[in-house]
Amino acid sequence: QVQLVESGGGSVQAGGSLRLSCAASRSFNWSCMGWFRQAPGKEREGVTAFYTNARHTIYADSVKGRFTISQDNAEITMYLQMNNLKPEDTAMYYCAASSQFNCMFRPLTHEDYHYWGQGTQVTVSS
Repeated sequence: QVQLVESGGGSVQAGGSLRLSCAASRSFNWSCMGWFRQAPGKEREGVTAFYTNARHTIYADSVKGRFTISQDNAEITMYLQMNNLKPEDTAMYYCAASSQFNCMFRPLTHEDYHYWGQGTQVTVSS
């Protein structure tokens, strides 16, 4: 079993930046690792992910050019740098990982992820 712990959320004004971190309890052989978010009353949506053992990345259209996913060399900590934040980015942000093969076909689909963090809140005011 692997635990994921997010940190770095907070409140910022529009145009500001935040950096989220996701620490895994140990290194493991994952197929996909990514960030998801869920705003009140909305479905959980994929923001960005590494897949195929981090050889590829994918971003949701809504965050392209503003958000950047990265990881440390040990692949234990994953980061999400969020720049030029907008009020519509307000949500609970979750990191997630999967060791299953399925996620590599649709890495922004939350149903294919099996390990989840507890979430960290991001609030962007206008």
